Amino acid sequence: MHANVRYEENSDSVIQRVFTDPTSKAFTRWVAMINFWILISCLSLAGETVEPYATVHASLFNYIEYAAVLFFTIDYLGNLYFAKDRVKYFFSFWGLVDLISILPTYLSIMNLTALQGSKVLRVLRVVRVLRVLKMARIALQQLEKKLESSNPILTNLKIYFIALFSVVMISSTLMYYVEGDLYSADAITLGQAKLDAEIKANPLPADAPPEAAKFMPVDPISGNPIPEDKRFFTSIPAAMWWCMVTLTTTGYGDMFPLTFGGRVIAAVTMLMGLVLFGILLNIVGKTIMVLLFGEQLTEDNTAPATRETILRMMVSRKWISEHRAYELELMSEEEIKNHAKNL
Repeated sequence: MHANVRYEENSDSVIQRVFTDPTSKAFTRWVAMINFWILISCLSLAGETVEPYATVHASLFNYIEYAAVLFFTIDYLGNLYFAKDRVKYFFSFWGLVDLISILPTYLSIMNLTALQGSKVLRVLRVVRVLRVLKMARIALQQLEKKLESSNPILTNLKIYFIALFSVVMISSTLMYYVEGDLYSADAITLGQAKLDAEIKANPLPADAPPEAAKFMPVDPISGNPIPEDKRFFTSIPAAMWWCMVTLTTTGYGDMFPLTFGGRVIAAVTMLMGLVLFGILLNIVGKTIMVLLFGEQLTEDNTAPATRETILRMMVSRKWISEHRAYELELMSEEEIKNHAKNL
C-alpha cells in the first residue's frame, strides 16, 4: 500500500496487486477488510472496559483481538515485503504504526515475566488504540494516488471523519487509562486488599473513622484523593461522551478530569477540537463554492473556469439573461474591457 514498492517480474500476481496497485479491485477489497477490522478492534477495546460485559464476554473480546491482529500482521508483512526500501519502511512513521498495532498483542501472548507488572500491561493495552491511525494512513495513500479526485469534497469529508474518529478514540482511551483506570473495579479490589493487609499488620486506633478502613484511590502525581462522586471516567464509552462534548466546545461540565495527567489530555483534546473545527469550516466553505458555482475550483482550473462559472451563477440568480451570458462568454478579454469603459 505504499508509493515506493518493489515491482517483481511477476507483477501481475494477485498478492502483489493487493499491496502495490491502488487501482485494482484486490487492493480496494483488502483496504475495506483492514478498515473493518480496525473499527471492530477499536469497538472491542472500548467494550473491554464496560462491566459486566468485560467479564461475561472476555473470551469473545480475546477472539476478536486475535482475529484483528492476524489481518494486521498480514498487512504489515505484505507492506514490508513489497516496500522498495524495507529498512526505510520499517523505521518510517507509518511502518512503526503498523508494527505498534500488532506488537502489544504478541507481547501479551508471550506472557513474559518482565511484562507481568500491571503498569506494563496497562501501557500495552493503551498502545493498541494507535492502530486507528492505520485508517489515516490508508486514506492519505488513496489521496496521494488521486483515486478520489473526481469528488474532492467526499474525499475531504472522509478524511475529516477519520480524523475525528481517531481523535475521539485515542483521547478517550488515554483518558480512561490515565484517570478512570485508577478507580476501576480491579484497582479498587486490589487497593482494598492491600489496605486490609496493612491494617491487619498495624491496627487502626480505636477512635479512627470508618472511612480510614476504606481504600481511596489517589492521583499518582499530586497525591490528591479521588472521591466516589468524582469518578467519571469509568469506561472508554463514558470517556467518549466527555471527548465529544470537549471537541465541540459544548462544555456541559458533567464530567471533568481530576488528575494532572487527565488535565493534560483534556488540554490537548481542546486544541484538537479547534483544529478539527477549522478543517470542517474549510470543507463547508468549499461545498458552498461548489453549490454556487457548480464545480470545484482548483489550482489547475480556477483561471479558465472563472468567467464561465460566474456567468452561470449570474444566470441562475436571474441577474442576466442566458442570451446575455452567451454574448459575454463569446467576448474576448479586450472586448470586455472596452465594453466596461462604455458603460
